[in-house]
Amino acid sequence: MYNPTVLEHFKNPRNAGEIKDADGVGMVGNPACGDVMKMYIKVKDNHIAEIKHKTFGCGAAIACSSKATEMVMGQSIDEAKSLTRDDVTKALDGLPPEKVSCSNLAPDAIRAAIDNYLGK
Repeated sequence: MYNPTVLEHFKNPRNAGEIKDADGVGMVGNPACGDVMKMYIKVKDNHIAEIKHKTFGCGAAIACSSKATEMVMGQSIDEAKSLTRDDVTKALDGLPPEKVSCSNLAPDAIRAAIDNYLGK
């Protein structure tokens, strides 16, 4: 069902955990499937200096969070905000069609964390 890239990120998620003194925190969820993602960011010089996630859900949800955090680490706030679900899906070499909409919430969670940071 899942390709090797998705399985690798599911089995060995990158940047998992939380940042106690985060500059921004964002949480999104999909009630239809039960996936919930919480993103924590530290910002330095308008760039993502650190990012961590806590993800509750299926393997695809965990893999998407893991890959998305790798993709935005070091990016400017504007670059990170432009990350799309399609970008993450492509970076994971694809997701099963039934998992694309319910599991790939990571870009939304990243934007929520950035919006939280910008609103402080």
